Amino acid sequence: MTTYMHNLPFLTTREAIVDAFNRAIIGFDRHDISIFNSAFSTSPDVSLEFRTAPGEEPREYKGLDTIRTALLDHVGPMDTTHMTSNVRVNYKEGEETASMTCYILAQHCPPGRGKEPDGPKYLVAGEYEINLVFDKADGLWKVQKGVLDAIWTQGDRSVMARS
Repeated sequence: MTTYMHNLPFLTTREAIVDAFNRAIIGFDRHDISIFNSAFSTSPDVSLEFRTAPGEEPREYKGLDTIRTALLDHVGPMDTTHMTSNVRVNYKEGEETASMTCYILAQHCPPGRGKEPDGPKYLVAGEYEINLVFDKADGLWKVQKGVLDAIWTQGDRSVMARS
């Protein structure tokens, strides 16, 4: 298994901002708790919100412990890939806050079944809005708030059900 560095040397500030979200995605896809933790602020109001289905109330998870328990512990063991594109960063030089948006395509499969051509899969495409903060303690940018607005979904939604 690959060991992922938390702090990549030689990134520009804008690349380091994007890398915070990349670390979160690696955490999900590889069930790597250490890199996942490095991606998020430790502030009590750190949050992830999901607006996934029409008519369904948005789900918000507050606090890193809650995010890990509700999301990483569920999605992490799955066979997943999260791919981002159309990344835009809003940052003013010298500031300790930033925001970004990106599209995401997230494929989810039950653990150990991702390579089955006809196995159950659930695909989510959407746009993330992310607010980030700079953590002086470790020199990393971190997600403070992330909101996923699902644009479309496809496949077997029961893949996301909790057992």
